[in-house]
Amino acid sequence: MTAIEQTEAARPRGTRLPRRARRNQLLGAAQEVFVAQGYHAAAMDDIAERAGVSKPVLYQHFPGKLDLYLALLDQHCEALLLAVRTALASTTDNKLRVAATMDAYFAYVEDEGGAFRLVFESDLTNEPAVRERVDRVSLQCAEAISDVIAEDTGLSKDESMLLAVGLGGVSQVVARYWLSSESPVARDTAVGLLTSLAWRGIAGFPLHGTEGGPAGQAAQG
Repeated sequence: MTAIEQTEAARPRGTRLPRRARRNQLLGAAQEVFVAQGYHAAAMDDIAERAGVSKPVLYQHFPGKLDLYLALLDQHCEALLLAVRTALASTTDNKLRVAATMDAYFAYVEDEGGAFRLVFESDLTNEPAVRERVDRVSLQCAEAISDVIAEDTGLSKDESMLLAVGLGGVSQVVARYWLSSESPVARDTAVGLLTSLAWRGIAGFPLHGTEGGPAGQAAQG
C-alpha cells in the first residue's frame, strides 16, 4: 500500500488507531504535503488537516516539522537502498544485474507518491541532518554496487567505488530526467538504452581470475 493509500484508508477524523498505524498515516499525509509544497512552504497545520487529525495528535508523534521530515526521509532512503540491494541480488548474470539496478532507480522515481523528490530534489539540503542522510544513502547504494564490481573484476576498492558512483549517479539523473521531461520513451526501453550504454563500459573490465573475458559473461557471473 502506498503512502497515499495509507492516508486515505485512515482519513476519518477522530478514528482511534494503534500508534504504529497512526504514525504511518501521518507519514503518508506528510509525504503528500512535502512533495507538493516543499519543506519550507509546508505547514504542520496542512499536514494535520491532510491526515484528518488535530495538530496536538500530530505533535504527539512528531515534536516538530523537521522531525517529521527526517522520519519520512529515513523511510524513503531505506526503500531506495533496499531496491538497489534487491536488484543486485536478483541474478548472477552481470548484464542483467546492471539492467535490474538501472530499473530500480526508474521504479523509484516513477512511484506515484513522488517520494524520490525528498531524497534527490529536497529544498532542505542546507540542513546538515538532511544532507547527511542524502549523502549516506547515495554512498550506501554505491558501496553495494562497488562490492559486486570488486568481487567480479578484482579492481581495488577505490577503483570499484569510482565506477559504482558513476553507475548510480547516471541511473538516478537519467531516471529523473525521463520522468520530468514526460519522455515518450517507455520505461523498459529507457532502461534498455541506459543499460546498453553502461554495459559497454563496465563489460570492458575482465572478470577476476580470467584473462580478458568481459566482466558480465553470464556463464561466469
